[in-house]
Amino acid sequence: MQSMKHILLAGLTAAILLSGCKNVLDVQPQGNFTTGNYWRNQDQAVDGITGIYNILLEEDYTGFNEFVFDNCSDDQVRGGDHDYDDAIEAFTYDASTPTVRAGWRWKYEMINRANSALINIPKITSIDAAIKQRCLGEAHFLRAFAYWRLLLVYGEVPVITEDDVIKVNYNKPKVSADELRKQIEADLLLAAEELPETYGETDKGRVRKGTAWGLLCKLYMEWGQLDKAITAGNKVISNANYALAPRYSDNFSVATGNNSEMLFAVQTVDGYGYSDFITYHAPRKWNGWSFFYPTKALVDEFETGDPRKEICIMAPGDKVNVGTSIETVTPDLSWSGYHYKKFCAWKPSGGLNYSLKTPLMRSADIYLLVAEAKIRLNGPGAGDAEIQAVRTRASATLPAVHNAGMKELMHERRVELCGENERQQDLLRWDKAKLIDIVAINNQPKLAYDGSVMSRGGSPRKFIRPKHYYFPMPQTEIDKSKGTLVQNPNY
Repeated sequence: MQSMKHILLAGLTAAILLSGCKNVLDVQPQGNFTTGNYWRNQDQAVDGITGIYNILLEEDYTGFNEFVFDNCSDDQVRGGDHDYDDAIEAFTYDASTPTVRAGWRWKYEMINRANSALINIPKITSIDAAIKQRCLGEAHFLRAFAYWRLLLVYGEVPVITEDDVIKVNYNKPKVSADELRKQIEADLLLAAEELPETYGETDKGRVRKGTAWGLLCKLYMEWGQLDKAITAGNKVISNANYALAPRYSDNFSVATGNNSEMLFAVQTVDGYGYSDFITYHAPRKWNGWSFFYPTKALVDEFETGDPRKEICIMAPGDKVNVGTSIETVTPDLSWSGYHYKKFCAWKPSGGLNYSLKTPLMRSADIYLLVAEAKIRLNGPGAGDAEIQAVRTRASATLPAVHNAGMKELMHERRVELCGENERQQDLLRWDKAKLIDIVAINNQPKLAYDGSVMSRGGSPRKFIRPKHYYFPMPQTEIDKSKGTLVQNPNY
């Protein structure tokens, strides 16, 4: 099996093989490959699949852009110098806003590469049967993930499958949100059958059965199918291969990031695979770009004695090891005075450590979704076991939950998953179910560490239902379709 270092290098090669674009990287090509002469053997199948994962490193995808959408929530405020992202946070964006259109390309590139794998890998004869099945499972999952992100952002988009590729049928109208959900569900059910439960050391970081079941749980919760969410989620939380890591901090450590709990993460190795994620989160003074700032409301949500606060947040006066020195956090490092500490790591020799993984889905998320589904179906107390498992892992000294309802569930998700691009999706799901009032939440200002309204991104915002449940489709894509694509309602 390939080591993760080799996987990342192979991903760069596969990106060239599968994209069909010239001058993707400034390197001298060593051979000419097409889909007609590439998919020949096991090594090429594995490298081709790795090329799908490689998309996750893109700045306009999970390297940065996808996390901008959580600036719509009450948990964080934009930083940095992308002034156009003010429109995302303020709900004043339109179909031409750069962030609205940036990730579209890479989601469909991931779908394109997955389709290529699903068309060609079944034809390969020089391949171990288990590897072949695993590769197909990875392709099904990664295609589902790209459609999942398209669903959350846009709601309705075109679906391109293997048959469309074979027929060269790319200019298609969008499908309804339910049709898109059915496509995601079908891919994930296949992935859950095809993927292994776990891997050896050299293949850690690849998606597993539990990854597919976890995303199914998230899909069913978004879909409002609570019984199915519990069934899918239980396949994760009842399996020791996906157990919560011994310590919360294990999920945000270079040494232990690929643990049983990390169902899906962007794989990077310092010096070999580069993702912008850590750069965007680290303070500018300490080698970062300083783009995402927690709000006072989020920081105040942590209970006294909850160790997750110190792991997650840098606050004024905190001491931070930046590799070559111990530095003190000062309020002027961000608009809010805070940074996310959980997404930062430095090398002893200095500079950011790009071996830190980007978490995209953890088992703790699934525990809490199962708890939520149980509470919503059966009332307070039904999700106590799952909530307590997450709290006990955080600290055995935190007060035990008894007869927990949605208020307690919402608190636990907010602190456990802070900054992991879940808060806005939680708020949207709860508002659609009439469990909260998202309009009222957004009408509250975002506050800095000292209780003042932040001068940038702090003003109350106007959320309009149902318009702001989704973003508009990029106008550039509508124009290219020559009338095939129709803009989302309300835009």
